[in-house]
Amino acid sequence: MKQSIRDKLETLTGRLDELDRILASGDATHDMDQYRKLTREHTELGPVVELYRTWCLTEADLQSALDMMSDPEMKDLAEAEVKSAKERLPEIESELQKLLLPKDANDERNCILEIRAGTGGDESALFAGSLFRMYARFAERQRWQLEIISASASDVGGYKEVIARVSGQGVYSKLKFESGGHRVQRVPETETQGRIHTSACTVAVMPVVDDLAEVQINPAEIRIDTFRASGAGGQHINKTDSAVRITHLPTGIVVECQDGRSQHKNKAQALSVLVARIRDAQQREQNAKIASTRKGLIGSGDRSERIRTYNFPQGRVTDHRINLTLYKIDAIMEGDLDELICALSNEHQAEQLTALGGEE
Repeated sequence: MKQSIRDKLETLTGRLDELDRILASGDATHDMDQYRKLTREHTELGPVVELYRTWCLTEADLQSALDMMSDPEMKDLAEAEVKSAKERLPEIESELQKLLLPKDANDERNCILEIRAGTGGDESALFAGSLFRMYARFAERQRWQLEIISASASDVGGYKEVIARVSGQGVYSKLKFESGGHRVQRVPETETQGRIHTSACTVAVMPVVDDLAEVQINPAEIRIDTFRASGAGGQHINKTDSAVRITHLPTGIVVECQDGRSQHKNKAQALSVLVARIRDAQQREQNAKIASTRKGLIGSGDRSERIRTYNFPQGRVTDHRINLTLYKIDAIMEGDLDELICALSNEHQAEQLTALGGEE
């Protein structure tokens, strides 16, 4: 193990011991926010330090076994222990490297999921509906909650645009690689000659900003309009100005919300989406600067970038970022995304490990 990594692990071990003393004293309970912060840090450090201590014990066992090699009566036993320790140490080191990788601060956040129909007319809107159903099914499998914030239905079914909030454990960590262009190749229901059409949708996944103060918005730079909601919803939704449109003047970002009956709720939802979009734009700008000096696995994250193709006639789904093709399109459209998401996460982790190795 490289000395720089050992030094870092020794520092983390010392910090965990310090946290044990602070939490055991009871002093931290006087400030509950500080107490929660310390216990969260303790929970994060625990597995890393425990694994490092296992590595130290294994290294000590290896040294003891090597010392025993000079004793003829203990040589066979020592050789077995040396072999076992030498096999275990690289495995433990590999796991430690993974645990030391930078954590995405947004991974445990809820997210805003936006799906928009693109090229392909009615078929694109139908595919947007299919994608939304796929993510809704996946959310059910994960026991997450999915709440539609805003939806613009197409005349033929599906959506021109649908925005939803997804809440649960580790939501953003599993959905963050879904942003980008999704292309579909299939025979539309309206196609009489059996020709395959190609259309596309864009998906955006943005972490929810729990504390709106994280993104500074000058009230003078936003315009809030209220208007009468359109579409289904009963007499109340169509007779009151409950719908809300918020425009962020510096960026031109516009958010509408009219699904709720309460103007107050619609305003809160729209503001939440607006903040998420602004923060996402800031993050993508920062990522673009990083990408100019180091090519990232997931590409630029540009919404126009095609990331995945769903080919129904061939029954396949291909993720172009990692050249992965799965012939299980029916299962995937029913929300079975685990294999895709796991593969993307593993590739991202491999990129991080390569970068970590280059910095050493």
